[in-house]
Amino acid sequence: MTAYIIGELNVHNPERYADYTAHTPKTIADHGGKFIIRGGNPKSLEGGDTAPRFVVVEFPSMEKLMEWYHSDAYQAIIPIRQEAAEGRIVAVEGADTIPLT
Repeated sequence: MTAYIIGELNVHNPERYADYTAHTPKTIADHGGKFIIRGGNPKSLEGGDTAPRFVVVEFPSMEKLMEWYHSDAYQAIIPIRQEAAEGRIVAVEGADTIPLT
């Protein structure tokens, strides 16, 4: 029943973004999450250019993911990310939650 948060980001203030990334690991671990991808150098194979930084975090369930996202600890640091970077953040259920037909 895994779920993933996927971020595709363009960081325009690396120093400020470092403030954000210093705090995210604990908030994620506190909700049973773990980083799968945390970095850059993506290679776009189809669909045009992509943002230079991708982040993928795995959670045990969509419920845990949403608890993390809406937690006071994470909500407190979202403005730092929004100040330092722009991009897209999505939540997606893992393959083990979707019947294969």
